[in-house]
Amino acid sequence: MKLVTRICWALLGILFIFSGLIKLNDPVGTALKLEEYFEVFATDFGSFFLYFKGIARTLSIVLSSLEVILGVALLLRWHLRKTLWTLLALLIFFTFLTFYSAAFNKVTDCGCFGDFIKLNPWTSFAKDLFLLGLWGVVFTNQRYLRRVFAKGQLGVMYITVAAAVAIGIGVYALGHLPYFDFLPYKVGNDIGKLMKPSEPLRYKYIMERNGTSQEFTQYPTDTTWKFKQMVPLNPNAGPKITDFKVWNDEGDYTQQLLQGNKLVLIIQNTDKADRDRFTQINSLLQSADSSQKKIMPLVITSTSPAEFDAFRHEVNLSAPFYYADATVLKSMIRSNPGFILLKDGVVKGKFHYHDIPTRATIEELL
Repeated sequence: MKLVTRICWALLGILFIFSGLIKLNDPVGTALKLEEYFEVFATDFGSFFLYFKGIARTLSIVLSSLEVILGVALLLRWHLRKTLWTLLALLIFFTFLTFYSAAFNKVTDCGCFGDFIKLNPWTSFAKDLFLLGLWGVVFTNQRYLRRVFAKGQLGVMYITVAAAVAIGIGVYALGHLPYFDFLPYKVGNDIGKLMKPSEPLRYKYIMERNGTSQEFTQYPTDTTWKFKQMVPLNPNAGPKITDFKVWNDEGDYTQQLLQGNKLVLIIQNTDKADRDRFTQINSLLQSADSSQKKIMPLVITSTSPAEFDAFRHEVNLSAPFYYADATVLKSMIRSNPGFILLKDGVVKGKFHYHDIPTRATIEELL
């Protein structure tokens, strides 16, 4: 039991640190997931949950950092009993979220491990039950964990350092871009290629006749069989990008966007877009337009035409503009505004508005 307890103790601490760091890698993505929960709770429990949408990014860093801090505290066995009770409160909160998502099909991905590992609601709920099981073993067998690895001021120092590092990781990622990009639009990915299946999709057909079900790899020509279900045999071969579409008043522009060199300024929402950098942004767009690399600057937004027209006059934005779905733009880049550099549909670079590149940098990437 001593060995089992120590294994559970180590697993619980490591998983909490890992989960927290994954979320801190992309605090904007974590905040978007929290906003999704708050919108659901506002509908089901009360509109006061909408208040939390305004502080979602702060909550994202606080909750994710707390996971890291508690994981470190547990591994150090620092105030072990208090740490375990705090962990239990966090686990109960997460278990409620995942159960509510699974039982009522409200949020299809809990965001437990960010975009690194996608879990469906019931898998997420099972994961939280597993963590509660680990917690139960550790809590009931604390006698095997009597040795504290950091006492007194040393323990306080370790926890302070862990908190500073965790918060620092999250704040830096919030002001720039994720350290590791797990989304389909990461640098190096070919958007056009990811919009197509990696191989021909294959299916099996479940048919029924006289109360008996049978599977077919080819759709039967015998009309006495009644169709029941179609199941993909290679679901991972499907397109990784299914909702990417760009258009303007003249029609669809998706395929043209994926041809040639494009410097794309993405403005997800004009209400929340940072306006302080537009002098530098406009300068880059103008210099890129005169590049010998034949770079075409353009803007993509999800804002309504009337609102965007007022905004572009306010910030003196003169590049041609197009529209796309808001969710797609949030997946493309965690910055509002932000730049994506494309070469024949391949992502060659992504830039936060705090890290606006020079024309020379763009030309070098191309």
